[in-house]
Amino acid sequence: MIEDVRGTIGSQHLPLRDQVLRALRNAIINGDYAPGERLTEDRLATDFGVSRNPVREALRVAETDGFVVILPRRGAVVASPTDTAITDIFAVRERLEPLAARLAAERAEPEGVADLRALLDQAREATEREDLVKVAELNSALHVHILELSGNPRLTSIAKGLYLHVQWVFRLGAARRAPHSWREHIQLVEAIESGDPDHAEATARSHVDAAARAAHENAQHGYAAQRPHA
Repeated sequence: MIEDVRGTIGSQHLPLRDQVLRALRNAIINGDYAPGERLTEDRLATDFGVSRNPVREALRVAETDGFVVILPRRGAVVASPTDTAITDIFAVRERLEPLAARLAAERAEPEGVADLRALLDQAREATEREDLVKVAELNSALHVHILELSGNPRLTSIAKGLYLHVQWVFRLGAARRAPHSWREHIQLVEAIESGDPDHAEATARSHVDAAARAAHENAQHGYAAQRPHA
């Protein structure tokens, strides 16, 4: 069931199209709309409690962002991350995350590391109750926080749009990937906390490599039947 956003759409200080786009993107990332699922303007207008015009505009932007494909005579369907798209995402991650981990090991203050450990605790709890939507959200939150701890605002700026796609790809494979990812994150946080930049960089690179393999394997298995746990 789609999260009830009707009470918030129209009341936010954003153009209506942008509010619908945010709600649509979240529904796709969270698995409420599965890859390959058809999205008619009428259906989305009903789901989000708006007219068709902002839905049509939001769909165009979502297509540009890679979350939706608009097909002739069929209309909009939820995209499926392809091997090429996954390769592109991880080409950026394999450069970005080892550097961020290295800098975080050099610069992070104890309170910043404590925040990472709090995210780990939340991820463990979400993994144990099989809340895949929350696990995916926390996965991206941890990586974004490491970017922030790097002390390099350019890294965070570059990654702003990337981690929406990271969260989406992770969520689609979270049923198999979540327990492994959580253990790898523990090793990554410990490496950052050690203050050893070489160790932190190597640990981040190993984690990205493992995540890339899992994402490609999941893409080969197909996405359409996957739905999040309640």
